[in-house]
Amino acid sequence: MTERKPPGVNFETWVDRQIRDAQERGVFDGLTGAGKPLVGLDRPYDELWWIKDKMRQENLSYLPPTLALRKEAEDALVAAKRAPSEGKVRRIVAEINERIGALLAKPPPGPPLGIRPFDVEEIVADWRRRRRAG
Repeated sequence: MTERKPPGVNFETWVDRQIRDAQERGVFDGLTGAGKPLVGLDRPYDELWWIKDKMRQENLSYLPPTLALRKEAEDALVAAKRAPSEGKVRRIVAEINERIGALLAKPPPGPPLGIRPFDVEEIVADWRRRRRAG
């Protein structure tokens, strides 16, 4: 435990002495990251830096529900184009349409969804054209 600053001693002088004494005792020897630059010094201050750092360490991510669903809708269209059968195309589109409809019926906070349910027949027709052409 550190001692209290004695009266009449300049605060900066007292702190410098505390640091120098700790250095002489070897308290700072072998610390992880010693001699390495501090991460993020070149970036503007972000009050949520520690949350973002923890999420990066844990390999986590977060998107608002509407943005996550937009990404899922894009992925569903790609999956529908690659589907092996018309039935699979219809299932993929029906599942994503159900999720889109639910979010449109009860929008969560955040950015607007910006997409509508897909036209199953249009996607199936496109799938058929691709199968015939390729």
